[in-house]
Amino acid sequence: MTRELRVAVVGFGWMGQAHARAYARLLHHYPDAPLRPRLVAVADTADDDRLARAAAAYGFERTYRDWQTLLDREEVDVVSVTGPNHLHAKVGTAAAAAGKHLWIEKPVGRSAQETRTVAAAADAAGVQSAVGFNYRNAPAVERAKELVNSGRLGVVTHVDVRFVSDYAAHPQGALTWRFQNAFAGSGVLGDLASHASDLARFVVGDIVELVADDARFITQRPPAVGASSHFARGSDGPLAEVENEDYVGALLRFAGGARGTLSASRASVGEQCTYGIEVHGTEGALAWDFRRMGELRVCVDQDPQDASYTTWFVRPGDGELGAFQPGTGIAMGYDDLKVIEAERLVRSIAAGKHLGATLHDAVVAAETVEAMRTSLTERRWVTL
Repeated sequence: MTRELRVAVVGFGWMGQAHARAYARLLHHYPDAPLRPRLVAVADTADDDRLARAAAAYGFERTYRDWQTLLDREEVDVVSVTGPNHLHAKVGTAAAAAGKHLWIEKPVGRSAQETRTVAAAADAAGVQSAVGFNYRNAPAVERAKELVNSGRLGVVTHVDVRFVSDYAAHPQGALTWRFQNAFAGSGVLGDLASHASDLARFVVGDIVELVADDARFITQRPPAVGASSHFARGSDGPLAEVENEDYVGALLRFAGGARGTLSASRASVGEQCTYGIEVHGTEGALAWDFRRMGELRVCVDQDPQDASYTTWFVRPGDGELGAFQPGTGIAMGYDDLKVIEAERLVRSIAAGKHLGATLHDAVVAAETVEAMRTSLTERRWVTL
């Protein structure tokens, strides 16, 4: 019989709910998983009906207003850390010190130092970890990585990675915690540029040097009402200062010699989750767009001049598609990528070795973001 894995979730907004669904669906897609998740406890401080919904709709056995009380009282094996950024390091280090495995969202810390602290705590405790770099789990992205590694693109020459959205494009968007450095640590740097740098590193290789620029397009916003999401409109109260960046752009140099660009924005009108990567090499190219998650544009095995792209539709055998759909062209969704994260964490716990994106990947992403901050402050190229 499959052994039980007792689960706690700290923070039950959109991402906490995504984690809960992923645990609940794990055996639907991976019936041979070595551990069976059981949703034991959830903690959230919101004044809405989140905790009641967590019990009624998701089946959590107990609910708490305070995460520390949860850790003190509950016998759990793994903790999902899905609250606001300022709680990640506190909850992560406390859970690791208590011997709990961690599934923690990016950015793990508000700074590289906070992220390193959580990683060190997990290493010292000998617990396993997963970090929410979900875009690397898309089957088309895994195929892209295989094509790069196989050499079918030749030597990679340049890379463009773009994470651009409009969730903060409206000037009446609420001043939630994401716009305040004490809670978020940064703006689009931690939110989207961390994803972009991880995707580029996963597909192509390490980023070794960069120079960056940033901008704040909307400098003041109305206050939030209650536990607002970052898609919500603000109240009629007085405007307050936005403390962090809406946009960042960077030039990149990779360990293999490739050049690259990275752009990330939360305030780009007309863009909704325009997340993707393009890779060019001496013999071929590829491109992936999250909004067409099951497609990979591929240009290989042709004369380098006048070559053209074809579209590869992912099929069973590409990444984890076969665990979700039986054939080519049947779409996967965002939540499926979180199920893949959960499965890799569960296997990590059972095997006692790291699989998937871990806290060590989070440290690299945090140090890349910190290098961008240094470049912005000192107006220079920075070596990682």
